[in-house]
Amino acid sequence: MNEALQAPIVSQGLAMTAAVLLVFVSVIVAYLSTIEWKDRRRRRSRDRS
Repeated sequence: MNEALQAPIVSQGLAMTAAVLLVFVSVIVAYLSTIEWKDRRRRRSRDRS
């Protein structure tokens, strides 16, 4: 009986962990993309001058 009650808790915990990781990775990808975009702009302006 106790095992049946723990299964939804474990499932919810895994779902929450997956959601947090998804948000974390998405934020990191957006951050790195922004940094790369700014660096590319900086290099282009430096090469033109």
